[in-house]
Amino acid sequence: MAKHLALSIVAPHGENIARGIKTLEVRSWQPPSLPLKSILIVENERYLHAEGDIDPNGRAVAIVDVSHVEPWLPTEVEAACSSGWQPGFFAWHLENVRPVLGNRRVTAARKLYEVEFSD
Repeated sequence: MAKHLALSIVAPHGENIARGIKTLEVRSWQPPSLPLKSILIVENERYLHAEGDIDPNGRAVAIVDVSHVEPWLPTEVEAACSSGWQPGFFAWHLENVRPVLGNRRVTAARKLYEVEFSD
């Protein structure tokens, strides 16, 4: 088992990333450094609001690279699979998407977090 940085995404958007439909992830915060390589995307069923909130029923759906982060633009709503634009958010540009096959359970947590996972 290798350690991976992971990012949880509420369903159905993890699958949308794995399928190449969603090419931007929108967050209110930026990662501490860039680029981010081989980030494990974990899809879960509910939003994680409070610090320390987890969902043990997450599912690994893809491994991605985050090439750069920029302020989110109104023209990027479709790429983010969003229902609307809001100012003050950041668009994480997802590249080199590698879907994870099978139904592999991984705990979902807030922000970027570390998990044991073998590709």
